[in-house]
Amino acid sequence: MSVLDDPGLFGRLWAAGYDSPGNPDPAPAVDFLADLADGGPVLELAIGTGRVALPLAERGLSVHGIEASEEMLALMRAKPGGDQIPTVVGDMADVGVEGPFRLAYLVFNTLFNLVDAERQADLFRNVARVLSPGGAFVIETFVPDERGFDADEQIQVREVTEDSVTIRVHRYDRPAQRFIRQTITFDDNGVHLKPFGMRYAWPHQIDEMARQAGLALTERYADWHRQPFTAESQSHISVYRTR
Repeated sequence: MSVLDDPGLFGRLWAAGYDSPGNPDPAPAVDFLADLADGGPVLELAIGTGRVALPLAERGLSVHGIEASEEMLALMRAKPGGDQIPTVVGDMADVGVEGPFRLAYLVFNTLFNLVDAERQADLFRNVARVLSPGGAFVIETFVPDERGFDADEQIQVREVTEDSVTIRVHRYDRPAQRFIRQTITFDDNGVHLKPFGMRYAWPHQIDEMARQAGLALTERYADWHRQPFTAESQSHISVYRTR
């Protein structure tokens, strides 16, 4: 199964190292989301290992989750309180829950893990379906910068040791706004592949998907600390609400 077709493949390949040092600190996201939750309940799409959901639950909010990877959920359930969070296993674009929720959120660029434009639109429609009146949908993504796509293929050396070499290769499909990335490790046991794909979108395109789903942009920031969003911002935190 291709990484572009299987929403659970990322979790199966990457779950073991997902909580390793170097990943983004979830604390600013937790503070921001707790302020918007309005007492809950809240829904996390692609809940993963619970890095955001568990701190929110510790603040007394009722948190529900959707996750395509059983491996990710196993790691969350092994953490204190992780087995108390109701979860649905499945593709987040289908939102297999009923709601209503005061808040839904999708962080760490995960909207782009849906590598088809229609599936991204499906996600907005289905989130709108389970939000309560006035409820909020928060997303976090990077802002694409084509100046960084200086070639259709890019190769990066990630790690070199006496026992192994890890390289990362990107291939861009600009018309489809999609890339596939392969992380390749060579060691004594052979060649190990970890594929990953994304379909990126610019903020105005995401706004249009939200509009078609009946959601309206009410706030946009450059980061979780509510710094102003400008033309130079490399990421955005966007808040959409039911109309």
